[in-house]
Amino acid sequence: MKRVLLSFLSLFLFVNVSFAANYRAVIVADIDSGRVLYNENANQLNYPASLTKIMTLYLTFDALEHNRLHLDDYLIVSNYAANAQPVKLGLSAGSKITVEEAIKAVAVLSANDVARVLAENLQGGKERNFAGMMTEVANEIGLQNTNFENSSGLPNDDHMSTARDIALLSMAVYKHFPQYWKYFGIKTWTYNGKTYTNGNRLLTSFPGCDGMKTGFTNKSKYSLVATAKRDGHHLIAVVLGAENKDVRASVAAKMLNIGFSKIGANSQNYNYENHKNTVAPTTKNPMVKYAQPDTKPVTYSYGNVGIQCGAFSTYEAAANQVSRIKSVMGLSANIEKNDTGLYRVRVNGLSENYANQMKQIASQNAIDCYTFH
Repeated sequence: MKRVLLSFLSLFLFVNVSFAANYRAVIVADIDSGRVLYNENANQLNYPASLTKIMTLYLTFDALEHNRLHLDDYLIVSNYAANAQPVKLGLSAGSKITVEEAIKAVAVLSANDVARVLAENLQGGKERNFAGMMTEVANEIGLQNTNFENSSGLPNDDHMSTARDIALLSMAVYKHFPQYWKYFGIKTWTYNGKTYTNGNRLLTSFPGCDGMKTGFTNKSKYSLVATAKRDGHHLIAVVLGAENKDVRASVAAKMLNIGFSKIGANSQNYNYENHKNTVAPTTKNPMVKYAQPDTKPVTYSYGNVGIQCGAFSTYEAAANQVSRIKSVMGLSANIEKNDTGLYRVRVNGLSENYANQMKQIASQNAIDCYTFH
């Protein structure tokens, strides 16, 4: 499992948001750099509802990457999964569904029965065991205030997260598993002759939107993670606790436009006059302690292990990371463009011991990093 702490590097505080009474929390950040462009109540505990399924899919993608699952594998539906509350695909107990169709059912329809199917097949047939693994991995990738009790986000008083944590998790999916990001941008999906429409309205109404996930329960109200690309920038907005579907879509769109305006991208003529008063950004994230490891680094040695320190949508962002890796870790990293168009920052040819030591240094300096063979 990849271990990473994604850093929010700069924080801007805005005032006088017109929809403030209509939602509980929002955050907007640059996916490449982690820079926070706007937030309200980002660390306030909320019920994540079906945004929970982002973690369920994160663990599914991890299993695919490590060949514990394959897209064409069939998964068996248990009685427990078949009895999940709506929204669901309506699979009968004893039936089967492929891993890829299960991913689409969760990403597009937000099917609770299929989330349970994935959970049971990934962790010994018990959703409760899977929920424990979800929370453990959440801690590993830097989520500070998240506890999962199930794979779907169905109501549970102890099932909590924050806008900040949901943003970090969504970034981790994008950076660690870019080959599977396409599933979050599917607008419609047909299964057994029935066509389902993605609940994320921004996929069809907001220029450049490429994901990601909706959520709703009576306690959580309406939530949305929305991502969009514009003028070489890739942003993420998280809206929690909106009053209805219209509000969550409208607020997410406005927040994305605020973010794009702040970084100099085309604002689509959105008037953000009420949001222009800001506090000067900090140079480092106040939530992250920058430090060198307590142990002395081992001597550089060669081997067949590599480390990846982020995947970026622009070459410039990747080049900035290369400079940071050199400054913090003393390593000369390469920029490799993968099949999905992302620029990966990698150091190859390290020994296992040295790669793990460098990963420790990266983690303690809030650098996204994992080892590969």
